[in-house]
Amino acid sequence: MFAVVKTGGKQYKVATGDVIQVEKLIGETNASVQLDDVLMLCDGGNVTAGTPTVAGASVTAQIVAHKRSAKLIVFKKKRRQNYRRRNNHRQDYTVLKITAITA
Repeated sequence: MFAVVKTGGKQYKVATGDVIQVEKLIGETNASVQLDDVLMLCDGGNVTAGTPTVAGASVTAQIVAHKRSAKLIVFKKKRRQNYRRRNNHRQDYTVLKITAITA
């Protein structure tokens, strides 16, 4: 059984026991999180697509950790204008472990 859920503006295909990285969610480590935006549900050969979400379906996950991604360099330049700007960016994300999929 797997589901397609939407969180943080992105879609993820998840199954029970999967570990995924999503945009930062509010919650403590080892807390349980309910993801209610289930776009599609597949149980064996039975596929249910939502319009836009599947009514009554939800995915339960456990927060494993809150982390930050690797540092990215943001560099702006305009040629022949002596304009150069250098910045860094690190995105926060949450590691989730999928514990249950409820139809």
